[in-house]
Amino acid sequence: MNRAVGTVTAAEKTYEILARAVRQEGDRPCFALLGDANMAWATVLADLGTPMINVRHEHCAVAAAMAYARKAGDVGLATVTCGPGLTQILTALPAAVRANLPMVIFAGEAPLGSGWYNQAIDQAPFIRAAGAEYRALHAPSRMAIEVRNAFLDARTGRRPIVLGVPMDLQTQPWSGSAELPAPSAELVPDVAPMPPATADISRAAERIAKARRIVVMAGMGAVEAGAGPACRALAERCDALLATTLPARGLFHDDPFSLGIAGGFSTDTGRALLGEADLVIAIGTILARHNADGGKLFGQADMLQIDTAPLTISQGRIAAHHHVRADARLGAEALAEAIPARTSEWRSEATARQIAKTPADATPREPESGLHDPRDVIAALDAALPDEWQMVNSSGHCSYYAAQMPKRPQEKFLTIREFGAIGNGTSFAMGVAAACPDQTIVLFDGDGSLMMHVQELETIRRHGLNILICVMNDGAYGSEIHKLRADGLSDAGAVFGRGDLAAIARGFGVGGERVKDLAALPAMVRDFAAQGRGAAAVWDFPISDRIASPVMQRAHPKGAAH
Repeated sequence: MNRAVGTVTAAEKTYEILARAVRQEGDRPCFALLGDANMAWATVLADLGTPMINVRHEHCAVAAAMAYARKAGDVGLATVTCGPGLTQILTALPAAVRANLPMVIFAGEAPLGSGWYNQAIDQAPFIRAAGAEYRALHAPSRMAIEVRNAFLDARTGRRPIVLGVPMDLQTQPWSGSAELPAPSAELVPDVAPMPPATADISRAAERIAKARRIVVMAGMGAVEAGAGPACRALAERCDALLATTLPARGLFHDDPFSLGIAGGFSTDTGRALLGEADLVIAIGTILARHNADGGKLFGQADMLQIDTAPLTISQGRIAAHHHVRADARLGAEALAEAIPARTSEWRSEATARQIAKTPADATPREPESGLHDPRDVIAALDAALPDEWQMVNSSGHCSYYAAQMPKRPQEKFLTIREFGAIGNGTSFAMGVAAACPDQTIVLFDGDGSLMMHVQELETIRRHGLNILICVMNDGAYGSEIHKLRADGLSDAGAVFGRGDLAAIARGFGVGGERVKDLAALPAMVRDFAAQGRGAAAVWDFPISDRIASPVMQRAHPKGAAH
């Protein structure tokens, strides 16, 4: 049944009105795991027509909503029950906060009128400790308004908001207004992008005039402002190379003077050329610590930031001394107009050839019988996978390799790593699948990460999500074994062996293959594509556990020597 959202009728329960208030906020999916404190509300929300993706673990509901929010450019919606349901989300939530993802999470609360309830807990401190906002809805007459305000504030403040609604208040007859409040979309300020001040542009132009080698680096603020073309034009005008932060990777994927990712995931060539820069123009980025590889990436380069909220200190380090407060696109355009065009010197054929021809990681490695080099796996997948498929990168040691797919544009690649937790990949893939229902999703994950929430393979099958999971299987927690070995310690606690992941996948009702021959990939991709919408599979790539990523080699050089 599909009930109308409009006027409230007599004797409706409060949870019904709350569901209506959420439904009128838009036709987005809700990632859910039901319990006593949210199941009545969620059932009505589904009856109203909201697509429900019912997951097997609360963490996965929030993590999937995170990826949906990033990919769809919309507010992510999730729901969990109170008490233990809420505490399960505390790994995903800090990542959503740090990634500035707008989300609303309906969590319920223990009944106020009960003298004792075994799942009762003071929920607000947990949520606030994660950096998110908690709103306890204890005034029934205002609940619909508070739901609307949560969506408005999540959208405008770019943060997750958790709603706690006591279950006994949810079951009371509605006592508020007979009309729902106006949805948040009608209240979002309609303002033009922020232009730069003339004086700021003049000072920035003076700094550019003094610089010899310049890099224009774009972040997610540039992506969201549509500043890609303006960044390219600015770089061309001042003889600069291009780079991006990790989340914005691929924004300049087809530019011969793009160095790709600036940060810990930089290529060998990227690190060498970024080290030569004496000015970095950072556009639409918070200049995170990893983005500068802890301050080691840019040498002594001056840093000029263009952002609507410029800052000097970012994540505990002085990140920029010079600033232009402006929308990313307008700031880049104004700066390009204010400077004279330079003769191309750094942007030379030799530089373009160096960028194009040098491998991301040229460290020599001896082949191991029966095991793949992870660099070879990613190169083969990059060549075989269709350009139009959506790529999702997880966390962990293997994520460095999957980020090295330079031909993939930003809009076809998602990574969220702001909390450094593994185990999110499957959930992120589900969120992207919900945001892009007519596209094929490819997840690159590690065996340790996949096994943390392997139960969601059943969710993928049940909901008919078109997801191919490519597992880089080193039989261990990759980061940990390389760190332990570097310190001369036993790696036994981080090594688990290469279980039959393909058989596990088939047990959940999806396809499963162990890939022994990379030459078979083109035919495998064609066969998977031929299965059509709703196909899902796990491809298990046994990789060497002796190959450390460049990130690990730099951080633990003693381990690289082994």
